[in-house]
Amino acid sequence: MGTEKPQAIFLKDYMPPAYLVEKINLQVELGEEVTKVESTINLFANEKYPEKGAALTLAGSDMKLVSVAINGETLSAEQYTLTDESLTIAKVPEKFTLVINNEIKPQENTSLEGLYKSSGNFCTQCEPEGFRKITYYLDQPDVMASFTTKIIADKEKYPVLLSNGNMIDSGDLDGNMHFATWEDPFKKPSYLFALVAGDLVYIEDSFTTMRNREIPLRIYVQKRNIDKCQHAMESLKRSMKWDEEAFGREYDLDLFMIVSVDDFNMGAMENKGLNIFNSALVLAKPETATDMDFDRIEGVIGHEYFHNWSGNRVTCRDWFQLSLKEGFTVFRDQSFSADMTSHAVKRIQDVSILRTHQFREDGGPLSHPVRPASYVEINNFYTLTVYNKGAEVVRMYNTLLGREKFRKGTDLYFDRHDGNAVTTDDFRKAMEDANDVDLTQFERWYSQAGTPVLKVTTAYDEAAKKYTITMAQSCPATPGQDTKEPFHIPVAVGLLGADGADLPMQLEGETEAYAGNSRVLELKESEHNFVFVNVNEKPVPSMLRGFSAPVKLEYEYTENELAFLMANESDDFNRWDAGQRLSLIVMKSLIEDYKAGKELKMNEAYANAFGKTLADATLDKRLVAEALILPEESYLAELIKDVDPDAVHAVRSFVRKSLATKHRQLLLDTYKANVIDGEYAIDGESIGKRSLKNISLGYLMDLGEQEIIDIAMKQFKGGNNMTDVMAALTTLANCDCPEKDEALQAFYEKWKDEPLVMDKWLLIQATSSLPDTLENVIKLTEHPVFTMSNPNKVRSLIAAFCMRNPVRFHEASGKGYEFLADKVLYLNKHNPLMGARMLNPLSSWRKYEENRRQLMCAQLDRVLAEPELSKDVYEIASKSRGEK
Repeated sequence: MGTEKPQAIFLKDYMPPAYLVEKINLQVELGEEVTKVESTINLFANEKYPEKGAALTLAGSDMKLVSVAINGETLSAEQYTLTDESLTIAKVPEKFTLVINNEIKPQENTSLEGLYKSSGNFCTQCEPEGFRKITYYLDQPDVMASFTTKIIADKEKYPVLLSNGNMIDSGDLDGNMHFATWEDPFKKPSYLFALVAGDLVYIEDSFTTMRNREIPLRIYVQKRNIDKCQHAMESLKRSMKWDEEAFGREYDLDLFMIVSVDDFNMGAMENKGLNIFNSALVLAKPETATDMDFDRIEGVIGHEYFHNWSGNRVTCRDWFQLSLKEGFTVFRDQSFSADMTSHAVKRIQDVSILRTHQFREDGGPLSHPVRPASYVEINNFYTLTVYNKGAEVVRMYNTLLGREKFRKGTDLYFDRHDGNAVTTDDFRKAMEDANDVDLTQFERWYSQAGTPVLKVTTAYDEAAKKYTITMAQSCPATPGQDTKEPFHIPVAVGLLGADGADLPMQLEGETEAYAGNSRVLELKESEHNFVFVNVNEKPVPSMLRGFSAPVKLEYEYTENELAFLMANESDDFNRWDAGQRLSLIVMKSLIEDYKAGKELKMNEAYANAFGKTLADATLDKRLVAEALILPEESYLAELIKDVDPDAVHAVRSFVRKSLATKHRQLLLDTYKANVIDGEYAIDGESIGKRSLKNISLGYLMDLGEQEIIDIAMKQFKGGNNMTDVMAALTTLANCDCPEKDEALQAFYEKWKDEPLVMDKWLLIQATSSLPDTLENVIKLTEHPVFTMSNPNKVRSLIAAFCMRNPVRFHEASGKGYEFLADKVLYLNKHNPLMGARMLNPLSSWRKYEENRRQLMCAQLDRVLAEPELSKDVYEIASKSRGEK
């Protein structure tokens, strides 16, 4: 970075590009030392640009420029200006052909952006701005062009040559070289460009579209992984069918390809027709992947496929609109996964991520709107706010309009904007026009940061048979936004009678009761009274059913009311949430007792409710398993001030052990009743049994009894699937017993040649709650299976320790903070994107008690003192530190 601070880019300063690209022909000659790139670009002046005769500025970095020519005339060095980040030509015709020759060195590209080498293969990652590391170009999403790509490489080393679209030519060349030419008939921005060359094999299948077109499907992997692709292929076919049925979207090219890559910063990338995936999100078989892995793979396969329309055919005008494609597509993949598995369980899991992680982002120094107003480095805005909160915004459209009207809106959006780069306002306008509604106020969900607080009070008038729900909304100040205007909030509610049944709901002024158990109330004002009539008994309200809006609900439920909802609620999400709220009340009270030095005593009402849920054979086992999981320590920390992580951990551990002690026999019976004999199956019933069995084992292991340790070891040694083996190993890794080291070593010896399984081995140790975990993590950074150059390894060991093990990361000595800063400074030089993402645990320093605040700030200051700080790391560190 040097001495100059990077400058922010602002949404308000957006200008259309001075020039547009009609077509680009790329020739990429891959070499072991140098890769040669020739780009032939047909450009023309953009009539929407206000200044005629403007200079042409192309983005480009980390490359050697060889030559530049316009309409066949080679330019001299005096005719252009070259910097570390751009190539500018002062005078160009209104319409012209530009030919650029440059050289790059993919084998030295540790940032994993642009063209780089992974496990001996060439591959690309161009979103958001990686294409500028391949050649000089108008590297922005509103410049869309048709691409033709010719790849030349050594035939023996790189027999497979892939790019976007359809292959139109291939053949052999002199010197044991060969080529393949690919043509993408659909215009796209450069961030969707992809190239892969390597020694790969593939499995093939096909899908017949709704218009009876048969599409070949291929998944390319290294030879050793060919037996781990079938689940991904089946997931792809299910995704294609679902998108046709749910959104009417048919695949458009003649071939669809997925490539698995070991070294990848992202989860996956939706490049047109050639999706590049982190291997962790493609490769799976029962022996090496867990139930959760299978679910994640299906969800991400779906996500990237759905981008073919929500991101590719219709893309974003600028990077401030990132949620236009990501939030919308996350909503689509969540809906797909819910249809493939369990709607209730999927909703619970999605909301848990939102509350535990995105709410923290909303409440800290890195808070930003779903559509940010500015950024220094766009890589830093691939956040939970843009993705997950963005998905909640799309979900609210669906909630407000209803499924049929929402579909009318998406149909109009795709039809109206096919082949264009658009904005979140265009998406909203399609919803309005298709349904003749005014959603102007709803736009505030895109422009205002922070998590709204929904404060609810109720009153029952027995004589008048009226029940009033008063809703008041507010939103805390966030960086750059001190005051907030009211949001348009859909609040799904239900009213439960004493028998647990849903009561009719008729608002004052209506002639008859609403037909349905739940109804959506629209809160647009700062405060509003909703008055229900003909309410014959005082109800227990069910607020925010299905988590109908991403808000923090404040309602003074009594413990008895929460227990009642746990037993009777018809909305599965709110039934689960009632248990979560009750457990939070219990644990927050215990934390106060712990700080005051009082003896901890378990809340019997909660312990009884826990046991009732565990014993209820009528419930979906996956739902029961979710209900038994206590809120994470990081979520608890969000709800209290001056956090002492030791107190939070001690209380949560106390509650777990108390529940295990009280319900030991029931947990043991539940464990035994859900042991599955026979082959592994990935269906709802089997997943539910494994989930409930392994949750029960986790509680029992907290007792530290040799009998239970023996059961865990038996499961570890005899498990025929990674789900059960991992569950047993995780409990052993958190137990100070001789079996822990025995099991970890045995697991390593068996799986040391499987990189993805070794990621699990690292993660289990990084998240252990035992006191020596940091010391062990430091040792593991020197282990042969770990490397800082592989993002999966960094995430599995360092990120897992710092982000998922709060009690050990926040060790009072501050050694955890120092460890993280060391790794961030290393990544700053080698992979800045990863370095910036690793900093997030230090951004929440304001929430902790004084000693930890000072220690965290000292490490942020240390990072900021680095003279050669990347834009990525500088932006996160400076915003995290804030005012000194």
